[in-house]
Amino acid sequence: MLNYYLSRNGHLEILEGQAPGCWIALTNPNEAELNRVSGELELDSDTLGAALDVYERSRIETDENYTMILVNIPTVEAHNAKELYNTIPLSVVLTKDVVVTVCSEDTSVLTPFPAGRVRDFYTYMKSRFIFQILYRTATLFLHYLNIIDRKSDEVENKLQKSTKNHELIELLKLEKSLVYFTTALRSNEAVMEKLFRYDFIKKYPDDQDLLDDVIVENKQAIEMANIYSGILSGMMDAFASVISNNQNIIMKLLTVISVVMAIPTMIFSAFGMNIELGSFVRFPGSFGLIILGSAALSFIVYAVIGKTRLFK
Repeated sequence: MLNYYLSRNGHLEILEGQAPGCWIALTNPNEAELNRVSGELELDSDTLGAALDVYERSRIETDENYTMILVNIPTVEAHNAKELYNTIPLSVVLTKDVVVTVCSEDTSVLTPFPAGRVRDFYTYMKSRFIFQILYRTATLFLHYLNIIDRKSDEVENKLQKSTKNHELIELLKLEKSLVYFTTALRSNEAVMEKLFRYDFIKKYPDDQDLLDDVIVENKQAIEMANIYSGILSGMMDAFASVISNNQNIIMKLLTVISVVMAIPTMIFSAFGMNIELGSFVRFPGSFGLIILGSAALSFIVYAVIGKTRLFK
């Protein structure tokens, strides 16, 4: 999808084509849309479509005609009625007259801008627009990190009642999301530090505070991701130990039952042999005595096991 936006007279207008100071938004563009924009701006289509590669790393790329800032942003994927968190690339290409954003899907980082939910947003203020995108990226990471933390608490409460594989798999997916987030945040941090130190884009005094806020928010997101990742790792290890311990308890119980039940089995097997046992077997109460004797021996063995704590 290809859209042209321009801030004019305090409103955001949708244009039919390129104009100085406009914002060109490419969302999951096809080849024709990429070729159209690359032809209008005299840019290489491969450079313009770099963000469509999900494995593209965060970086800054400069040339005579453009500066490209590529960062990884958070996204939510639906899988088996569950939300999975991942990252995708987003590139912001700055030319002399326009700003171009390229992303493989419609993202919450950019949708507030055309909806008018971002304060002091103007398409022709290109440096501020880029910093606002980076700020939205960092705050969205923080938002999803808080959701992951709440979900991990919910799974922990479920695991305290019932340690099933389903909950452990859900914890594993959350930990996987945190790994993606931590990797993306660290690569984004390098980009933001370069923006802070070097003049890849012109920084105005009013926008310097915004860039500082972007760096602070990104650092906070990194710290939160590291903390939550450590908590999840410890939680998974703890519950894996609990499950293993529960299995050991069950095996001990089954062992005690097997040992206790082996005694009457041995006695019944002995009396079931095809041998002559004399007058005892002809005694009217012999069957009852065998049952009582087997039960008594089983109880004694059970008591000895319990007293000696052999299987505790």
